[in-house]
Amino acid sequence: MREIFVNLKRFDVPKDLGGVCNVDNPKAWIEEIVDKSVELGLGTLEDMMVVYMLPEAYIIPAIDRLKRYPDERIRTLGIGVQGVYRTDVEKDGNFGALTTHLPAAAAANIGCKGVIIGHCEERRDKQEIIEAFESNITRNEVLREKLANAVDSLINKEVLAALKRNMHVLLCIGETAQQRGLGSLEEVKPNVEKVLKGQLERGLVGVKDYLDSTNIVIAYEPIWAIGPGKIPPDSDYIAFVSSYIKKVTREILGKELAVVYGGGLKEENAKMISEIETIDGGLVALTKFTGDIGFSVEDLRVIIDKYN
Repeated sequence: MREIFVNLKRFDVPKDLGGVCNVDNPKAWIEEIVDKSVELGLGTLEDMMVVYMLPEAYIIPAIDRLKRYPDERIRTLGIGVQGVYRTDVEKDGNFGALTTHLPAAAAANIGCKGVIIGHCEERRDKQEIIEAFESNITRNEVLREKLANAVDSLINKEVLAALKRNMHVLLCIGETAQQRGLGSLEEVKPNVEKVLKGQLERGLVGVKDYLDSTNIVIAYEPIWAIGPGKIPPDSDYIAFVSSYIKKVTREILGKELAVVYGGGLKEENAKMISEIETIDGGLVALTKFTGDIGFSVEDLRVIIDKYN
């Protein structure tokens, strides 16, 4: 089963407030996305699952909208959330003193089946907090290594919190330009392998205990290639990374995890990525990057068709 994850970030913000959304009413926005997804057949795909990762406020209206349709029309559509907190509610323990944070128990209770964890934007947030405490961290290699370890430790706690609530996890990993270094693919391979192996070893601690009851997928984000004007990795680079990730997950877990391309699956690269044997899907965000920038289900359907 291939998987397409759609991270809608804060695409609900209308344009007059600085966002990319053409709809002023956020509830109407997510209901329109669900309706259009069903209309365009995203709930009846062959051998493919489409999962929308949503901000917390839009999960209940999205799930309620899905319930209007018969099961056979939505069997390949899923709703997930954009993160859970590392501490969860517990019986006879923490009953919910988690102001501003979403515990995995709450996400599961409102109907989330999946969660995206460790996205580069989340990692950057955690890094900035630590860097605010230690301003010399970016200039000190030892401190940078400690920073990476600390962030991965927090990410791992989130992963385990989600798995304990039987949620499927999309765990994002990837290297920055500084971590990657300069040079050809052969020249940067040792650097990339070191970073990814470290993120996997630290991020997957304790995961083996949950593999029989839930699912975890790895999303590879080439952080150095994300953003305007950046050159994305070619198929050889993605094939090297995805096969290496599968190798490391076999070593850690005794099981090969699925790997999706998290650097932005889009119309221009969908066919190329689909031809990489060690890639099992992709992560979509924006579907239009120039002109009327934004997301549309119609464009998503085009991407999926090209991927197929």
